[in-house]
Amino acid sequence: MAVELYNDGQHKCIMFHDLVAAGEDGVQANQFLIVDGDHSVMIDPGGDLIYNDLFMRSYKYLFTKSLDFIIGSHQDPDVISSLDKWLVGSECKVIVPTLWERFIPHFASPGKIKNRIIGIPEEGMYIHLGDSVLQAIPAHFLHSEGNFQFYDPVSKILLSGDLCSSVLEVSEHHPPVENFEAHLHHMEDFHKRYMGGNKACRYWVNMVRQLDLEWIVPQHGRPFQGKPMIEQVLNWIEHLQCGIDLMTQDHYQIP
Repeated sequence: MAVELYNDGQHKCIMFHDLVAAGEDGVQANQFLIVDGDHSVMIDPGGDLIYNDLFMRSYKYLFTKSLDFIIGSHQDPDVISSLDKWLVGSECKVIVPTLWERFIPHFASPGKIKNRIIGIPEEGMYIHLGDSVLQAIPAHFLHSEGNFQFYDPVSKILLSGDLCSSVLEVSEHHPPVENFEAHLHHMEDFHKRYMGGNKACRYWVNMVRQLDLEWIVPQHGRPFQGKPMIEQVLNWIEHLQCGIDLMTQDHYQIP
C-alpha cells in the first residue's frame, strides 16, 4: 500500500510499508518516494526481496527515467541492496554517506555505479530536487557510524531511519502512533541494542528541536504525527540509555 503522507499537487511524500509479506524472512521496512514536479528521489529502497513490488507501486507516481536519485541513509542490506536494479532501470545518481561510499559498489554490477555516486559529507548536505531542497542531517551512531536522516521542509517530514523505529508485524495499515506510552514496548529493546549511546541521542535531539516538524517517519514501524507526539518522542530519546551505556564486563567474556 502506498500512503501519501503529503500531497499538495506539486510536492508529494509517499511511504510504502507492507512490501515484505507476513511470514517472509525479511524484516518489515518502510520505503519513501519524494516527488517534486517532474523530479523524484527514492529513499532507502530496500533489497531484492521487495524491488518488483516497490517498482510497480511507485510507477503511478513516476516514470522510471524521471528518477533523479536513489538515497541510502546507511549501508545495511534492508536499506539499499536492490541498488543494482535501480541503476539498470534508470539514469539516477546514488547518494550515500561518504563513510560508506566505497562499500556501496558491492551492491552493484562491476562498472555500473561509476561516476554515479554522490557522497554525503560528515556534516550533511542539501539535495536539490525540482523546486525543493531536502536536507541530509547527521545521525551518526544512530545506529550506523555514518548514518544520515532526511528532512523535507515542504512537508515538514523527517525520515529518521532506524531511530524511532518499532518492531511490528507486517499489516495493511500503519497509522500514526496515538498512544506513545502504549507503543513504547515495540521500540525499547530495538533502541537499547541498535543505538550507540545516550551522548549521540542527546546531541541528535538538540539538533532536531531546531526543525519545524509535523512528522517523524522511521524506516521500520509506525510514524509519529503532530508536535505534541513528536515532543514525547524527543523527550524519550533524550534520556534513553542504550548501546555502550548498557555494556558491562559481562558482555565481554571468552565463551
